[in-house]
Amino acid sequence: MKGSTYRRCSCRDPKTGKELGTSCPKRNSRNHCTYSVRQELPSREDGNRRSFARGGYGSLKAAQADLDHVRALLGLAESDDSEGIDLIAEMLAEVSRERSPLPEVEETRRRLNAGQDLIGSLTVAEWLDRWLAGKRIRKSGLNRYETDIRVHLKPRIGGRRLDRLRVSHLSEMFTDIRDANARILEDNAQRRAAIDEMATVPWKGVENRARRKAMKAAIDEMPPFRRITGPATRQHVKATLRASLNDAIGQQIITFNPAAHVEIDPVRKPKALVWTDERVTKWEQTGEKPSPVMVWTPQQTGAFLDFVAEDRLYAMWHLIAFRGLRRGEACGQPWSETNLDTHSLTVSSQLVQDGWGIEASDPKTDSGYRVVALDDDTVDVLKRYRERQGQDREKWGRAWVETGHVFTQEDGSWLHPGKVTDLFERLVAASGLPPIRLHDLRHGAATLMLAAGIDIKIVSDTLGHSDTRITRDVYQSVLPHVGRSAAEATAKLVPLQRKAEKAALKAAKKAKAKKAAAKNGGRAKVGKPSNKAKAQAEEAVKAKHRKPKK
Repeated sequence: MKGSTYRRCSCRDPKTGKELGTSCPKRNSRNHCTYSVRQELPSREDGNRRSFARGGYGSLKAAQADLDHVRALLGLAESDDSEGIDLIAEMLAEVSRERSPLPEVEETRRRLNAGQDLIGSLTVAEWLDRWLAGKRIRKSGLNRYETDIRVHLKPRIGGRRLDRLRVSHLSEMFTDIRDANARILEDNAQRRAAIDEMATVPWKGVENRARRKAMKAAIDEMPPFRRITGPATRQHVKATLRASLNDAIGQQIITFNPAAHVEIDPVRKPKALVWTDERVTKWEQTGEKPSPVMVWTPQQTGAFLDFVAEDRLYAMWHLIAFRGLRRGEACGQPWSETNLDTHSLTVSSQLVQDGWGIEASDPKTDSGYRVVALDDDTVDVLKRYRERQGQDREKWGRAWVETGHVFTQEDGSWLHPGKVTDLFERLVAASGLPPIRLHDLRHGAATLMLAAGIDIKIVSDTLGHSDTRITRDVYQSVLPHVGRSAAEATAKLVPLQRKAEKAALKAAKKAKAKKAAAKNGGRAKVGKPSNKAKAQAEEAVKAKHRKPKK
C-alpha cells in the first residue's frame, strides 16, 4: 500500500488567503517548512478507504521514522489474517484521528496474540472492577476485596494504566497510607484532648455554659474519630492487588506484577501468653493485658467451666475449650455430622458473619474439613444438651425453628456469632477470671493438647490447620509446669563438676551422721526440739502428776 513523506508549507497569500504551497518564497529555507506522512490503510468491509496521516515533523528523518513505525505495525498481522489486519488498521485510523502516540510494536504484538483490545488503555480501576466481578468466592471474601479496592486501591492508583503500573507507584501508595495514619492519630488526639478539657468545665453558671457551648462547636468542626490502616490491613490490601495482577498476567494483559515486589511493614502476630499468677497480679493492679492473645491455665479453664455449668450454652463452651472449634464452626455444627456413638464429629460447615448479617458457608480451606475425636466427658455433655434441646423443641411446639444445628437459640434458630462473643465476654467478666477472647479458648485447647504430649500433627489436624508450622508458631504457648519440667530434664543431661561436688558433700554429711549415731548407742543425735515436741512433752508431764479420777 502506498505511503510517503512530504514537505508542507502552511504560509498563505495575504490577499486571497490561499496556501502558497510551492510558490512560497521561504520554502527553501531550512527551518521554514514541516514534514508530513501519509500511509494508506486496508479498506473497511464496506469499501470505504482509510489512512494514517500526521504532520508537524521538524525533519524528514523524524517523519520517515514514524512512517516506518506505521508500516511495522501493519506487518504484525499475517496476510491471511483478515481479522488481525482490520484490527490494526482500525487502531491506526483512530490513533491518526485522536493524534495520540503510536503504540509500541511489541506491546501491540502481545495484545494481538492475546486477543486483547488494541485501542485504548485499561486502567487499574477498570481491571479491578472486571476482576472482582469474575470472582466466585463466598460473600464475606468478596466484601473484603471490595473494601480494599474501594477504600485504598481505586482512590490512590485507580487512574493509572494497568500496563504501566510500577513498584514505585505502590511504594508511594503505602507511604501515603502511613502519612494518612499519622494525620488520623493527630486528629484523634486533638479531638480527645478537647473532649477531656470540656469535661473539666462545670455545667453550672452562665459563663461555664457559654464556654462549653463554644468548645462543643469547636469539637464538632474537628474530624471525627477514625481508625488507622494497620499493618494487617496493609498486608491484605497488598494481597488483594497481587492476586488481581496475577490474574491479569494469566490473561496476558500484563507481564509483570509490581505488587509481588513492593516492600511494606511486616505484620508481627502476637504470641499467646499464659495467665500466670504474676501476670494476673499485674493485671489486677493495672488492668492491662500482657498480650492481645492470652490463654488460661488448666485450673482457670476448669474454674470458668464450673462457673458456667448452668449456662444454656455450656456444651458449646466445653466443646471449644477441649476440642478447639472456631466460633463459626461451633455455631454452624449440624447434628447430622455429630456422631456421639462413635465419639466424633465432622466439621463441614460454619456460620459466617458479614457485617451484622450471617450466612452459612463451607469451611474456608480444605484443611477446615476434618473429623474431630470426642472424649467421654464431652460426649456426655453433648448428650445432656441434646436432651435439653429436645425439651425446648416440645416447649416451643409449632414455633420451633428446625435448623438441624447442634447449638441454637431458645427457639431453635441460628446462633449469631457476634452475640455468642458478647455473651462469652460477659460470662468471663462475671467469673472474675482474667480476660480472654472467645477465640483464645481455641488457643487454650491447642496448648492443653501440646502440654499433654499429643503429637503436633494430631493437634494441627484437630484444629484444622493446613500446616503444622502454623500450630507451632501461633498456638504453642508453654504452660509453666511444662516449661519447668522440660528445663529440669534438660539440665540433668549435662554432667557438671559442681554437681558431683554437691553429691559428694551430701554423701559425706550422711556418713558423718551415721558415725555420730553409732557413738550414741545407735541413736541419732537429737537436735533442738520443735514447738510441737515441747508441747507434747509438757502434756506428758502433766498427765503423769495428774491425780487419777475415782
